[in-house]
Amino acid sequence: MRLSFSDRELDVMTVLWQHGPSTAAELREQHAAHHGDLAYNTVLSVLRTLEEKGHVGHTVEGKAHRYRPLVDRARAGQRAVARMLDTVFGGSAELLLTHLVRDRRVDAAELERLRKLLDDRLKSTKARRPHAEEEP
Repeated sequence: MRLSFSDRELDVMTVLWQHGPSTAAELREQHAAHHGDLAYNTVLSVLRTLEEKGHVGHTVEGKAHRYRPLVDRARAGQRAVARMLDTVFGGSAELLLTHLVRDRRVDAAELERLRKLLDDRLKSTKARRPHAEEEP
């Protein structure tokens, strides 16, 4: 299954990931509260497309359908970042990280968490390597 979303599909998936299984009416209401109003028919159309792609499923509740995500948010995020890394940043994690740190509002606490993640990653990478630095 190819895991990619249009902007509108991603908006709907975000509501499902944040609020859990929802009817089209509930999705529309949640979306309107955070991202702007969408027509009910638009929400239904997006949900049908997502279901055809295998990204959401539904159960019947009376006359309504309750939709649930079938794709984990973390997995979708990994795929999206990998695609963006390859297509926008030419495979350079350094360019991506530079963009995130320089061009986004990142407060001191977030920078400290990023530093810790990078330090931890660096330590684990060095621990897995043979001590090539010690060789003449």
